[in-house]
Amino acid sequence: MSIAAVGEIVWVLGIVAWYVIRYPFERRAKRVQVVSDARSLYDIVGLVSALFGLAILPGFYVATGIPQTADYPANVWAVTLGAVIFGLALWVFRISHKELGRNWSITLEIREKHQLVSSGPYAIIRHPMYTSFLLMALGQALLLSNWVVGLAGLAGFAVLFFLRVDEEERMMLENFGPQYRAYMERTKRIIPYLY
Repeated sequence: MSIAAVGEIVWVLGIVAWYVIRYPFERRAKRVQVVSDARSLYDIVGLVSALFGLAILPGFYVATGIPQTADYPANVWAVTLGAVIFGLALWVFRISHKELGRNWSITLEIREKHQLVSSGPYAIIRHPMYTSFLLMALGQALLLSNWVVGLAGLAGFAVLFFLRVDEEERMMLENFGPQYRAYMERTKRIIPYLY
């Protein structure tokens, strides 16, 4: 088995694990009433971009090998590092969901009895879910030895992040006021101690 094939298998297993992690939270979230909804066209564009760059295009590539012209030789070190980073992404993704509990939503929503979560990964960064997507994109770029697919994951993440994060923080400020402002002052957005 080639190193490139190992990278593809690890990526597929990572995506399956991502879905297995998310599914029970998605089911539970449907049972909690939404009291405020800030979804917009930007939100939808961001979600679709992330889905395309982190799942659809790489899934198509793994299934078909297209675009083969953008392939480059796979390296053991890159696939190994990619697997570690993707594993870290899944861990951050899982603990982020677990900390949010009933407050989690796939879109920009405030749920009934919504609380500001500032424990676990939220103690140092405000958006660990985005951190997990950034790590997934970096892992994907290393696991799948194709320039187009690697960059698509990073581009999909960037579109999601830059279209949503300001709106999400605005929504939290409206709902939690000074409590969220104080939280913003003591935390970074997605990279601990940096940004």
